[in-house]
Amino acid sequence: MKKFLLLFAALSLALWAETPRLLIFAGSASKPPTQEAARVFTQKTGIPVDLVFGGSGYVLSQMKLTRKGDLYFPGSSDYMEIAKRQHLVDPKSEKIIVYLVPAITVAKGNPKGIHSLEDLTRPGIRVAIANPDGVCLGTYAVEILEKNFTPEQKKAFRKNLINYTASCAKTATAVSLHQVDAVIGWRVFGHWDPRRIETVPIKASRLVRIGYIPIAVSRFSRHPELAKRFIDFLLSPEGRKIFAKYHYFPSAHAAEKWIGAKKPVGGEYKVPKEWIAQ
Repeated sequence: MKKFLLLFAALSLALWAETPRLLIFAGSASKPPTQEAARVFTQKTGIPVDLVFGGSGYVLSQMKLTRKGDLYFPGSSDYMEIAKRQHLVDPKSEKIIVYLVPAITVAKGNPKGIHSLEDLTRPGIRVAIANPDGVCLGTYAVEILEKNFTPEQKKAFRKNLINYTASCAKTATAVSLHQVDAVIGWRVFGHWDPRRIETVPIKASRLVRIGYIPIAVSRFSRHPELAKRFIDFLLSPEGRKIFAKYHYFPSAHAAEKWIGAKKPVGGEYKVPKEWIAQ
């Protein structure tokens, strides 16, 4: 009997050790729906999903350094293009999940009366942007500021800039916790925490491009077929419903309709050196 129990324990341990798990390195731009989608996927398949969130550039570096991970799920095309150039993902596996539009995020009720990019240069307004050295949202913010502000306006904005946040989630939280008066964020932030924050649209003429959230199988994946299965789930009606719950745009056309104008989709932007924190 004792030998049987020992054998049973050994077999159980072996089966547990062989249970496949998915490891996803993800930008925080998709954090709320991705967490929910991972839970539902595990409930349906029995496959555990481990999520590592952060700035898209930072988690890409982590995936590259550790040589682990089954999927790379950045917050924009910018870092996916870097991942493809560095041969860190399978380009044939890349899929677009949803689309994003930059916007100004403020506290509920907009107590500071912020209605435009210019308002972010007013004396005494505390602002933050995501760190453009590793967070895709910061790249979009700098691109918008460089396109629309004069040197004097950029100087005034910098005086109000009190923080470079380390991820999209931390950018939204900075407003929720009243650490700042406004951030240049994603339009969906207002749906992450609608009781405490709201969205101020940026005029269509000021927006440079529409963003999208891509996903691809990592070249380090130990379970590439399971990784593709997770991508298929995100693209299924059930997966799309989860992202719709958080008001992500399902198509570029839907994003353009909200903006009220056509804009380039995806692409890359090289951040000027003066915006990179030393």
